[in-house]
Amino acid sequence: MTTKEHLVEQHIREYESRLKHIDELYERAHQATDHLDEEHEVRSELKEYDLQRARLKQHADDVRTMPVEKWREETVQNAGPMAIWDILAQKLENFLERHDK
Repeated sequence: MTTKEHLVEQHIREYESRLKHIDELYERAHQATDHLDEEHEVRSELKEYDLQRARLKQHADDVRTMPVEKWREETVQNAGPMAIWDILAQKLENFLERHDK
């Protein structure tokens, strides 16, 4: 395995780890709002987080399947994806602080 391939694998593992954390937070948030109807604004907020999570998962899936040469180009053009994962996790943690009883 080349250094580039190793780096890609490392990033994929990091994406998967962050996605798992986000999934766990989302599940807790979903459980905390189960008693609310679908039209409630809190559930709407949670749906928005789910859409963001789906976009991040798609990005991780795309990275997993792209050639190493393209991955480097893509990463340079879309700098900062890890910050997006962290922001979503923080939003979910804040959501849980407000709604988890």
